[in-house]
Amino acid sequence: ECPLCLLPQPPEAFPSLACCAHRSCWGCLQQYLRLAVSESRVPVSCPHCPAALQPSDVHRLLPEPALRDKYEEFLLRRLLVADPGTRWCPAPDCSYAVFAHGCAECPRLTCGREGCGTEFCYHCRQPWHPDGPCASVPPVPSLATPTAQLAQPEELAHGEARAQAEAEDIKVCPRCSAFIMKINDGSCNRMNCTVCGCLFCWLCLREISDVHFLSPSGCTFWGKRPWSRTRRILWQLGMVLGAPMVISLAAGVAVPVITIGIPIYMGRKVLAGGPGSRRSSLSGCQQCLSVTSSVLLSLFVSPIITALTVGVGVPLMLTYVYGTVVLSLCR
Repeated sequence: ECPLCLLPQPPEAFPSLACCAHRSCWGCLQQYLRLAVSESRVPVSCPHCPAALQPSDVHRLLPEPALRDKYEEFLLRRLLVADPGTRWCPAPDCSYAVFAHGCAECPRLTCGREGCGTEFCYHCRQPWHPDGPCASVPPVPSLATPTAQLAQPEELAHGEARAQAEAEDIKVCPRCSAFIMKINDGSCNRMNCTVCGCLFCWLCLREISDVHFLSPSGCTFWGKRPWSRTRRILWQLGMVLGAPMVISLAAGVAVPVITIGIPIYMGRKVLAGGPGSRRSSLSGCQQCLSVTSSVLLSLFVSPIITALTVGVGVPLMLTYVYGTVVLSLCR
């Protein structure tokens, strides 16, 4: 049975994939690939796991030559967009890439496509401007039309507020400058650009690592705006001054909870039994012996677990507070 369409299929209807061991029927895989390539979701992952399908499998499964060509084009564009030294020709309908490594000091670039020859700037990626500096990023266009400029101040303020709201919902990827839209409802701020694969923070628009939201940068995993500078400094000072008391309190609570909690948990678990338990075949004396032995073993093991937890957790917390937080506060 195909796990996608839930229809029974003969064994030969399930092609093998080089990236993983998952199986789906030919029809479902072909339809899945058609949709993924049409929506430029390239590289295409397996429909059952994050493993990327090999190009050979995509070519074998896609029957349309036009879609195979699109897949190859999207793969190439994805590779070029991720390259920091590649620049795209700004001429309309050109889409020609120029490899411009080491051209920062001589920023005048020329498109090499036959019949184009457009000259543009390496830095601002706009048409070449020999008589002036690079143009700044244009402001967000207002939604107000020339007729709306004659409206009442209340209507004009409402239009500006709406334009500002739309500007907060649409931002550009820090690596490839692709436009990305996000509903500004306080949801997850860890964004993944589908064009170049860049992981960035929606609040500060910087490429991030897995610990970005744990650092005292003011960016929160959920939230509409980063913390203000005053709030961030107050939080950092509170962490530095209150860390010894909080860590001591946490360790003081964790030690008895782990030391006493593990034997109690193991005793209750052995007494209650589990799936496949032979408790019904044991006598009362044997059950008592089993519970007692598990509790005694837990009493021997729980201090070791407590010592490891406190011995590793406390130094890590102190290192974070008096290392990362203090350095951030000094900056």
